[in-house]
Amino acid sequence: MINNLLGIKYPIFCGAMANITDGNFASIVSNAGGLGIIASGANDSNWVREQIRICKSKTDRPFGVNLMLLSPYTDDIAKVIIEEGVPIVTTGAGSPNKYIKLFNEYNIKTIPVVGSVAFAIRAERAGAFAVIAEGLESGGHIGEETTLVLVSEIVKSVNIPVIAAGGIVDGITFNSMLSLGVSGIQCGSIFIATKEAPVSDVYKNIIVESRDIDTIVTGRKFSTPVRIYKNELARNYIELESKASDRLELEKLTIGSHRKAIDGDIKSGSFMMGQNSGLITQIRTVKEVLEFLVNDAIKEKDKLFNSIEELKKLIK
Repeated sequence: MINNLLGIKYPIFCGAMANITDGNFASIVSNAGGLGIIASGANDSNWVREQIRICKSKTDRPFGVNLMLLSPYTDDIAKVIIEEGVPIVTTGAGSPNKYIKLFNEYNIKTIPVVGSVAFAIRAERAGAFAVIAEGLESGGHIGEETTLVLVSEIVKSVNIPVIAAGGIVDGITFNSMLSLGVSGIQCGSIFIATKEAPVSDVYKNIIVESRDIDTIVTGRKFSTPVRIYKNELARNYIELESKASDRLELEKLTIGSHRKAIDGDIKSGSFMMGQNSGLITQIRTVKEVLEFLVNDAIKEKDKLFNSIEELKKLIK
């Protein structure tokens, strides 16, 4: 499993979330046995270097940095990652091929987030260490395929480890991905709903009090889909989106909205959260989240085994 390959205790990544998974939070996840990942987001290389050093000062465990490929600072951040000796890099929002080749020269493991089989195959050919197959159940920026479809096809299409992401919040969803042949999982929303997460209690409570119908996807009209909590901002966005002829009109509505969510503005904040948040029912510590995911998967394993035994009876 991916934990053995990366030297972490649990095969669980905390997804990179802009303005949330900074150097301090990444160190907390790594110290608890998962893989903490610093989200570079739209920040410049000086900020990223500072966060890497904060993380290194607080943990001696492996951690990663997410390289957001649409950033104007991507090349500079890549240099910082190399200079600071970051062991693992995840990538998103663009083609990582040139960076995979660069990082491989420095024995840095590159793990791109992918949203299609073709993307996963290209990443493998470029030399990626593994891929993160992220389905549309995820919070934030998403693709168009469900986790079940995407993961099952990618696992059969590449020979490198596959990490599943999107809708994984408990033992049953964890086991469902393991049954498809993944090497590990990546989670986001369940880590936002932790005591250590640097977000408002409003954000955390929205997640633990949500239902299965409480998220909505905005931005599909202009091919920039984002899954968020269905609040006043989301409803206004959907209404404007149906009439808008220019994406810039919509961007004006969302400027600073993610920061507002982190600060607890329930009306105007863009609360990025996964579709399966309805199964997250309590605020835990990061350590408790990791232990819960593993222990619940072990507890629920009998459901899978019993189903297999029932199938065996059908072919006797």
